[in-house]
Order: sequence, then structure tokens, then C-alpha cells
Amino acid sequence: MDIKKFREVIARREYAEKISQGEWYDEIARCNKLETDILSEDIPSTIDFLRNDCTPDEYSWISEVIDDIAEKTNSRELVDCYKNLMSKFSEECEKYNIAGSIESADEILDWRKKHGKN
Repeated sequence: MDIKKFREVIARREYAEKISQGEWYDEIARCNKLETDILSEDIPSTIDFLRNDCTPDEYSWISEVIDDIAEKTNSRELVDCYKNLMSKFSEECEKYNIAGSIESADEILDWRKKHGKN
């Protein structure tokens, strides 16, 4: 995973949010897609990033796309890694309802498994 590129996308996403109070939908959607693509390209390196280099702010931004990542990668390991970091990033989890995002990602993976979409 390209951490530098990921951080550039997060900075762009933060900027889009700041100047538009969430109304600059096209740029927000573009950033979310780029974030999803970067985090999905190499699961082992993404898991390593989550465990060792991910900041609290980055963790919270990832919550917006964790369900897209689950759908794109079908990776239970990645979603479980993200979920296992909830205690490390407890403030962000409480502030942004990250548990709800993880639940959505889990449901996507469960549905795909049940319907043979692996």
C-alpha cells in the first residue's frame, strides 16, 4: 500500500470537508474511491499499516470506506484487523460510531459468503 498517496488523499478529503461542510460531493466521492482503491490493492501491507502506522485520524477516515473495502476485497482478515483496533482508537470509535461501519462491513462479508460471492 502506498502510505504517502493514502495520506495525500486523506488531506484532500479533509480539505473538501472543511471548505464545503460536506457539500462538495463529487470531490468527497472521488477521495473515498481513491482511498478504497489504495487500501484494497495489497491486503497484507494494508493490515501492516493499520497495525503499525495508522493514526487515530486516519482510522476514523477509513470508517467511511471500510464497507467499500470489504465489498471490493472480500477480506475478512482486513475487516477483523480494523475491528481489533477499536480499543486502540476508542475515542474515535465513540465519536464517529465506527462500530456501525464495522458492522456494515461484517454484514457485507457475511452476505457474500452466504450467497457464494467470494
